[in-house]
Amino acid sequence: MKKLCYLLIFAVLFFLFTLLNPAFSGDEKTVDSQGTNEKKAVSELSDITGQEYFYEDMGEIEEEQDISDPFEPVNRVFFQFNDRLYFWGVKPLCKAYNKVMPEKARRGIKSFFSYVNTPVRAANCILQGKFKGFVREVARFIINTTAGCLGFRDAAFEDYHIEKNQEDFGQTLGFYGIGFGPYLVIPLIGPSSIRDGVGRFADAFAYVPNYYMDFWASSGRSAFEVVNEVSLELGEYESFKETAIDPYVSIRQAYYQYRKKQVEK
Repeated sequence: MKKLCYLLIFAVLFFLFTLLNPAFSGDEKTVDSQGTNEKKAVSELSDITGQEYFYEDMGEIEEEQDISDPFEPVNRVFFQFNDRLYFWGVKPLCKAYNKVMPEKARRGIKSFFSYVNTPVRAANCILQGKFKGFVREVARFIINTTAGCLGFRDAAFEDYHIEKNQEDFGQTLGFYGIGFGPYLVIPLIGPSSIRDGVGRFADAFAYVPNYYMDFWASSGRSAFEVVNEVSLELGEYESFKETAIDPYVSIRQAYYQYRKKQVEK
């Protein structure tokens, strides 16, 4: 209960701050010609499907806009850190993991993590007034609990074509008109923004396992989820980098466009 009170106080203060701070209404900026070329490079990734990363479904790049990036020097340092962590740590670990864990099992684990995240999606559907989406999430949860063997198979989609809703609290804030705020690159996590960072914090309160795990157990679960997720998509980040003139700018723009599309849905 105390955590919920802290969250509500924090959310109210953040909401007031965004209303009074003009920086949160000026998320978009015009990019130069180099940025235009990088968007064309990003659009070449439109044939990649089945992933949940921010650079998916980038076939339709909109007008030349970009997220505000006043912290670019620091963000670039963190980008390099995450990039090296991927190539020196995560990728080798994923390759080893792939050798001992069959792909079918890894996809089942991915489905289970998505299943456990149902309350987060359902709660944000309600907060955005998307009641049909809420009903779909409830239906998916019931079907995947039973026919899907506790979520290890996405029976709701495979058998009944009921798709999950990609909703989170960052999108909920955007739904109510709160802008992205400055772009952030978070160590160990990757691209984000002030708004989506707050959203991550809020979503943690709707993620049920957090109430049964201590910090270390929760961190281990998160690390395992990342390794399992990336193991199914090895090579896609490398392909993305190869098409980009400046990978940092391309990823920033891809992230902005992807999140903007999610809010507009």
